[in-house]
Amino acid sequence: MTLADRARGAWRGAVNTGSALAALGLLNSVRNLRIVPTPAAPTAAPGDARPTISVLLPLRDEAHRVGPCLRALTAQGCAEILVLDDASSDGTADVVRTELGGEPRLRVLVGSGEPPPGWLGKPWACERLARAATGDVLVFVDADVVLTPHAVERAAAMLTDTGYAIVCPYPRQVTTGPLGRLVQPLLQWSWLTTLPLDVAARSPRPSTAAGNGQFLVVRAEAYRRAGGHAAVRTEVLEDVALVRAIKSVGGSGGMADGTSLATCRMYDSDTELIAGYGKSLWAAFGSPAGAAGALALLGLAYVVPAAGALVGPDRRTRLIGLTGYAAATAGRVLIAARTRQRMVPDAFAHPLSIAAFTGLVAASFRRRRRGELSWRGRPVVVGPRDSEAPHR
Repeated sequence: MTLADRARGAWRGAVNTGSALAALGLLNSVRNLRIVPTPAAPTAAPGDARPTISVLLPLRDEAHRVGPCLRALTAQGCAEILVLDDASSDGTADVVRTELGGEPRLRVLVGSGEPPPGWLGKPWACERLARAATGDVLVFVDADVVLTPHAVERAAAMLTDTGYAIVCPYPRQVTTGPLGRLVQPLLQWSWLTTLPLDVAARSPRPSTAAGNGQFLVVRAEAYRRAGGHAAVRTEVLEDVALVRAIKSVGGSGGMADGTSLATCRMYDSDTELIAGYGKSLWAAFGSPAGAAGALALLGLAYVVPAAGALVGPDRRTRLIGLTGYAAATAGRVLIAARTRQRMVPDAFAHPLSIAAFTGLVAASFRRRRRGELSWRGRPVVVGPRDSEAPHR
C-alpha cells in the first residue's frame, strides 16, 4: 500500500468517525429538547404559595446598558432586589437610583476598592449580595439580562418542579456582528448536544456540571451548605464551579430552557466578544490538554464531515460526509427553533462556527501566556490556590 493509499484510508476513516459523532450529537439533542426543564406558563397569581425570593444583581461599570435590566426587575414578584455597585467609575449607582428610586424592595450595596486577596471580582460581589439576602431562593442576574414579567417566580418554581437545588434557565441570546452570529449560538448548542441533561443534573462527577451565571436560581440553604461563592472564589467560570460545589454536597441541578423568561445581549460588537471570550475560554476545558482534546473532537465531528462532503476521495466518502454535515445542521436548526435563534443561513455555517470558536480558544490561551488578560479594569494576577489562577 502506498503512502497515498494510506492517506486516503485515514481520510475516509476520519470522515466516517466524524459523521457518526455528528449523528450521535443530533440524537442527543433531540432527546434533550424533549426533557430539558422548561418553566410552566405564568399563573394568575404567580406569587402565591411560593418561597420568598431575593434577586441579586452585581454591577461594575454597567451604566451604559443596565437600564433595561433594572426596569424589568420591577415586574418580578420577589421579596427584595439587592444591587451591588462594585466600585464603578461610570455612575452605575446613579442609574440604579434613577431607574428604581421608587422601588421599596430595593437595597443598594456599595463596594469599594479591590476584592480581598484570593478572590475574583464577580464571586466576591455575588458573595456580598448573598450574605445580605434574606430569601429562601437566591436569583443571580447579570446586567445584560432582561427578564420577562414574573420570570423569577417561574424560574424558582422550576426548583420545585425538578427537585433540583440549582437551576440555570438559559436566556435567549441576542447576537450582533458576523462573529457573534457564528459563535454565540454555540453556547446553548454545546450543552444541548454534548450532555445527557437528566443524567448530568444528578451526577456528582465534576465533568458533567454545566451552569450559566447570566440567570442562576439556587435554594439558599443548598447555596450556604456548599460554601456559597466563597467555595468558588478563584474560579473564572464561577457559575459552572458553583454547580459543582452544590453537587459536591449532595445537591443536583444544571441547565434549563429560559427562552421564555429572559433575553441576554452579552456583547454589542465583535470586538467586545473577542475581549469577553478571551478572558475566560482558557479555563473552559480544565487544562490545555483538555482544551486540545475537546477542540479536536469538535473538529472531527463538525468540520471534517463537511470537508469530506466537498473533497472526499470517493463518492461514498462524500455521501457519508454530507450525511454528517446534514446531522450537524439539523441539530443546529432544531435548537435554533427552540431557542428563537436565526436558522438561515446561520445553522448551515456550523463548521465555520466551530472553526471560529477554536480560534477564540487559541487566542485566549495566547493572551493568558502573555499576561494580557483583564476585565472591567482589573488585570489578571496570581491567586493563592493556583499559581495560574486569575483575578478579575
